[in-house]
Amino acid sequence: METTVGKYEPLKAFLQGRPGSHIPMRFSEIEQLLGFALPNSKRYPAWWSNSPTNNPMTKVWLEAGFMTESVDIPAQRLVFRRVKRAELAPPASSAAKGGILQRLRSTLRGTVRFAPDFDPTSPTGEVWEAERK
Repeated sequence: METTVGKYEPLKAFLQGRPGSHIPMRFSEIEQLLGFALPNSKRYPAWWSNSPTNNPMTKVWLEAGFMTESVDIPAQRLVFRRVKRAELAPPASSAAKGGILQRLRSTLRGTVRFAPDFDPTSPTGEVWEAERK
């Protein structure tokens, strides 16, 4: 008996066997490659997100080392972009271990920098309208 993820393995093999960093595909090409129609969920951008907890097919393209981008639902096409392992989302098990705060810290690490003498918890001196009345 083939697992749900197993039925998407032809996509994984296809992506891993292709050279280049960007692989544009039509939804119909993916269906032809797999040998069956994609679910109706393909009509929603969220189905094509790169969250490993999203759907079984997502796990397959992430395991192949790709992320989706330029998803065009009306035109039924997208681009698979080859990524470094560090760019891929953490596995669901490690994300669940750390909780939402840990995932947020990990995701945002290095995106905000403060001057060495700045304390983001100190009062700014701003006066809000509600306080004036």
